[in-house]
Parts: sequence; structure tokens; C-alpha cells
Amino acid sequence: MIASMTGYAVMSKEMAHGSLTLELRSVNNRYLDIQFRLPDEFRLLEPAMRELLNTQLKRGKIDCRLTFIPYAKVDLPQQLNEQLLNKLIELNNTVKSALSDAKSLTVADILSWPDILKSDMTSTPELHEACMELLQATLNEFIATRVREGEKLKNTLLERLRQLRQLTTALSPRIPILLAAFQEKLITRLQEAKIDGNDDRLRQELILFASKIDIDEELSRLQTHLDEVEHTLLKGGCVGKRLDFLMQELNREANTLGSKSVDVEVSKISVELKVLIEQMREQVQNIE
Repeated sequence: MIASMTGYAVMSKEMAHGSLTLELRSVNNRYLDIQFRLPDEFRLLEPAMRELLNTQLKRGKIDCRLTFIPYAKVDLPQQLNEQLLNKLIELNNTVKSALSDAKSLTVADILSWPDILKSDMTSTPELHEACMELLQATLNEFIATRVREGEKLKNTLLERLRQLRQLTTALSPRIPILLAAFQEKLITRLQEAKIDGNDDRLRQELILFASKIDIDEELSRLQTHLDEVEHTLLKGGCVGKRLDFLMQELNREANTLGSKSVDVEVSKISVELKVLIEQMREQVQNIE
């Protein structure tokens, strides 16, 4: 099973006091990078949520967004925001020190201050449990979307592999043809120069040319890398980094083939190889 690094899932859960909604989305990233967007009242859940995501995801930039919409007519237990209260007291004292005739904040002033009262919802075990259950359910759907996308990527890559094998197969017969054509051309030139066609120079030139255009080693390595790519795709798992490395190796061999080419057909096949490998590399970068 192969998973894409891009995915999306959103789920909601109705509670006694309101509605919880959790959204997960991800894009490509070399490592696992999790960003949370939680209401202040739910910040204490972040470590547990991060631990859960870390155990089931390996790569990707993950955006986790949690929202809570309280029901309008429900009376929620509230408590003072002590951190904000202390800050207001500090500011009040600073102002009075600078302006002796300034009036102090009243209880009514403080209670009407934005965010001074907060709902004490996150202190209930029921809410903690509901949030974690919602995260797991959303994560299951999120992983399923990444697996479905990963299956499409795998099939596309296997088709690209088939095309690469066809191109490499077409290269092998070209070498004897090139040698025969070079030998014929060389003999013609030697005859025109009235030099014996069996001269050692002919053999030396043929050996030098054959060495120059010999691509058996590159084709062998290409075949080995293609076999490893197919094995890795069929094996599955977290294989994105492995596949990315193999794409680099394939591209290196394709470049070497192009540099050795003395034939239009070989050059054309080399370019087609590099185009296919680049398409595969872009797709591999989406795999976890």
C-alpha cells in the first residue's frame, strides 16, 4: 500500500453544549510537519493530538484545524481568564502611578472586557474524549484519501515503467547497426584513399568507435534501477524517499546514454527517457 502526501478530510461531532468540527489537510513535504489551529480553550489537547498524528503519519505538511461552535441558548460554565485579569491589574496600576487622578477599573469594567470570561469546557473528560475520537475518525478518512491517491500514483508510475522498458529495449539493436554502418563507411573511405581495407587501422578505428558508443553497461544499470522501482512500488509502505533516489539514478543513466549518442535515433530515445523519468520524479515527490 502506497500513500500520497496530499489529502483532505473533515468531520463533525455534535456535543451537549455545541458542535465540534475537525479538518485535516496536507501537502508535500520532505518530513512530517504538523501545524495546529485550535481555539485557545482547546490548546491543552495539542500534545495528545500531535502524538496521535505522529504515530500514523510519516511525511507531509499537515494542517489540523479544530473549531467549536457553542449552541446559542446553552448556559456554559465560565471562569475568569486569570492571565488576562492579572495583566489588566498591572496596566491599571501603571496608569494610576502615572496619573494620580485616574480612576481604577471597576468590577463591571473588568467583567465586560473582551475574553475575560471563558467557558470551562475543556476541563471535562467527556470533551477530551470526544475530541480525540473525532480526530481518530477524521484521521482514518484522511489516510484513506491519501491511500486512494497513492494507488493512482502507483498505477501511473507502473505505466511509465512499461514505457521506459520499451524504450530501453529499442536501444540494444541500434548498436550492431551503428557498428555495421560505421564499418561500411570506413571501408569506403579507405578504398577511396587506396588503403587496404584489412589494414590494422580499420580494426583500430572499429574498436575505438565500438568503445565510444558502447552502452551495454548503462542499459544494464537502467534495467536494474527499473526493476528496483517496480519492486519498491509493489512492496509499498513509506517509499517516497527511496523512489526519489531511484529517479536520480535513472536520470543519471539517461544523461550518460545521451552523451554517448552518435545516432539520431539513440538521441531521440535518450530524450524520451529523460522526459518520462522527469514525469515520474514529479509524481514520486507526492508519495509519502
